Amino acid sequence: MATFVISDLHLSFGVNKPMDVFGDKWNDYENKIKKDWLDKVTDNDYVIIAGDVSWATYLDEALEDFKWLDSLPGKKIILKGNHDYWWETVTKMNRFLESHDINSIEFLYNNCIETGEYLICGTRYWAEEDGMDNEKILNREIERAKISLNCACDGYKPIVMCTHYPPDDRLLESLKEYNIKLWIYAHIHSNYEEHLANTGDTPSYLTSCDFMDFKLLKI
Repeated sequence: MATFVISDLHLSFGVNKPMDVFGDKWNDYENKIKKDWLDKVTDNDYVIIAGDVSWATYLDEALEDFKWLDSLPGKKIILKGNHDYWWETVTKMNRFLESHDINSIEFLYNNCIETGEYLICGTRYWAEEDGMDNEKILNREIERAKISLNCACDGYKPIVMCTHYPPDDRLLESLKEYNIKLWIYAHIHSNYEEHLANTGDTPSYLTSCDFMDFKLLKI
């Protein structure tokens, strides 16, 4: 029972938003991911997708993207990204998946999900963009991170912390009391080296699919 990570799939099977407009490396990227996924993942494994799953604006527009993920082996753990506009309440999303007989997907939101090896915690987080630091959003996301981590407070398995945005000093300081063993983050699509997070002694991985050459990483 293994655990893999990837993020920023930006699937668009239900809407017209192809990723190849961002460069030739995105040509046929869905099949690149699928091939590597099928080569590595079994039905007993877990795949963490750290946000930006679909370009859909509404939940029903994301159906084909969910079906594509559900057709692949393994149990998928999905975190919210900044472009996941389709995201609704967890109850509504679960009901939507159940109504379409999609049962291999779980949502990571104010909770902790146990895999065979790890306790998976996470939140979207936020970052300073366009010269604006949104204090309210940052504080809310820190509290959500703590809610998720408190679900794993007994620590009988290593904790993997997932954020869509790279963790910064503020988040790291806020969560230093928790025994986090590994950080997973995403969101970055250019100038990778400039945006790698400094998480001190805790290993961390940028998992944007283009950064990883559209291959899953086993953690």
